[in-house]
Amino acid sequence: MVNFRKYFSSAAVLASGFFLAQSTVSTVLYSQNYDSQKSSLNLPSPVSTMVEKTVLSAKELVDINVNTMMADPVLKNANWGFVVYDPKTKKVISSYNENTPLVPASTTKLLTTETALNLLGENYRWMTQLEYSGTIDENGVLNGNLYVIGSGDPSLGTNKAGASSYRDIISDFAGGVSREGIKKVNGDIIIQTALFKGNISVLPENVVWLENNNYYLPAGSTQDINPANEKLIVKKGSFSTDRKFFYVSPYNHQMVYADKYEGNGALTTRLPDAPAYLANSFRTTLVKSGIPVTGKVTPKMTDSAPESRKMLAAYKSPTLGDIIYYTNQHSDNSLAEALLRTVGYQKMGDQTSESGRIVVTNHLREAGFDMNGLNYIDGSGLSRSNNVTPISQAKFLTSLMDQKYYRSYLTSLPIGGQSGTLKRMFIGEGNGQVFAKTGTLNKVKTLAGYLKTNSGKTLVFSLMVNNYSGSVDMVKKRMEKILEPALDL
Repeated sequence: MVNFRKYFSSAAVLASGFFLAQSTVSTVLYSQNYDSQKSSLNLPSPVSTMVEKTVLSAKELVDINVNTMMADPVLKNANWGFVVYDPKTKKVISSYNENTPLVPASTTKLLTTETALNLLGENYRWMTQLEYSGTIDENGVLNGNLYVIGSGDPSLGTNKAGASSYRDIISDFAGGVSREGIKKVNGDIIIQTALFKGNISVLPENVVWLENNNYYLPAGSTQDINPANEKLIVKKGSFSTDRKFFYVSPYNHQMVYADKYEGNGALTTRLPDAPAYLANSFRTTLVKSGIPVTGKVTPKMTDSAPESRKMLAAYKSPTLGDIIYYTNQHSDNSLAEALLRTVGYQKMGDQTSESGRIVVTNHLREAGFDMNGLNYIDGSGLSRSNNVTPISQAKFLTSLMDQKYYRSYLTSLPIGGQSGTLKRMFIGEGNGQVFAKTGTLNKVKTLAGYLKTNSGKTLVFSLMVNNYSGSVDMVKKRMEKILEPALDL
């Protein structure tokens, strides 16, 4: 542990407190012997006595912690940047490499979710409707088709953000059929949704296909894969560890494979197409309840001459505000990518990720975002080709404080020591005072958001660490150490 008291005695501190408080902290930071200290160096605690705390200001304490981290074994070879920004004065309080483009990981979701709130509004909902065409005769026979009309609801059947289960939606749809007096369907159940279908040919650039303990894009080793959470798992032939096991990406249903499955052998299969699953389950329910359906479930992506139809039932998704709350609290990648495609569709009529990226970057540019160093590749932050600077994140978060949806946006962020992905950070100092989005990839740890100081001020910060040494828990502790003095600003 670095003991800064060797640079000056307690008596000298008391005698010259005013002078030291006004001087730069660099005069007490370094010693020629500092870098030669061995790897036994623990997390720096440069200011540890009440005397020192009364002498040095909160800003100086932040600066000292930042500077000492430069020689910390975990961070000294890392590429990292940090900034604390005052939204009232529009000035940087403390910073390090604040203009350096860094991989933001899931703090990318800050940009995606804000764009959706700005363009769609927090009360936006996705609709999934049941309609019918044709006529119903005196015996209750529908001579026509049932239509399940989807709109790309990313929460459909997932129970996420308060979304209804498939069972509840199907029950409501069946009730609509009964209320209309339909006792038999002499036709097909047609799925009609052109959203998110068949027009994405490649994955986002440099996407991380496998991260330890993350199941979302599996390839290679399957040791930490939970099959129950996969979009789709298909096994070739009977279960065997020497067979190839195939997975479908949640981005574009592109198939990848692992040479063997190393899990517990409990394989499950889930349909990747939510409207198709809903329609097939709905047909089964109707037949079991005594309402025969003579036709089949079939998709109809385009309809140049649509039939006249009447609505039987409609399911509304949770609000966009609820979806964004769930997305940021849980760092949900699939929801973030769906939001990206949704804004692309709403603004450009095209549901590709590329259209979504154009919409997001255009929105950021129009909103005055500092585009220097920005490389926005996907909506979730899984791509290592994403780049952003700490100062641009901080200024962006500052600009949102004047927006009408700021309260909803702030509420969506995890709270230090209390909720979401920050529940296990800031358990002591900063508990309930840090509102921020986390980001994690292999050797990447990031954190950006708002900080409520002990005096009641709101500050904005960004802290991104790339290519660190040691474990992610070590980096988390150092992030906490850097930010703790900022609570007294």
